[in-house]
Amino acid sequence: MGICAQELRQWVIKPTLKRLGVYSKTAENLLLATAAQESGLGSHIKPAGQRALGIYQIHSLSHRHIWDDHLAKHSNMASIVRGLASQHDFLTQPHAELATNLSYATAIAWFMYARHPNFTLPKTNDIDALAETWKRFYHPKHNCSTADFSENFMRYITINEVAA
Repeated sequence: MGICAQELRQWVIKPTLKRLGVYSKTAENLLLATAAQESGLGSHIKPAGQRALGIYQIHSLSHRHIWDDHLAKHSNMASIVRGLASQHDFLTQPHAELATNLSYATAIAWFMYARHPNFTLPKTNDIDALAETWKRFYHPKHNCSTADFSENFMRYITINEVAA
């Protein structure tokens, strides 16, 4: 059993995107759908045999690239993201934040998309476009298909939650 989609949207994703200054309904839907695809909305935060962590299944190497290749060039945004992290744990176990800190993991998941110079958001309620965006920017080399993404979207998120 994972996290309630509506609660994840309301209490984690929306406030985090607002804190980053990038909120839109489309961004909210994309991250909710990403969590549905990657972890079944938190059904698994560290699957056996996998190196990825958290509801967005982010690898430590990708996490490091977000900081070194993107946030290091955007100091104001880096400060905001660092403010979402735990004060002490981030210094000793930064990758653990991806599993234990939903707001921080949401911010890093946003930058898994936004770090790409040609990244654009699709239409809000277009599941196929969200799937294409996920495949193109989040997991281009992953063996899951956009059909898998759409299926997980329908399994974990209702249309009413998307339109809310």
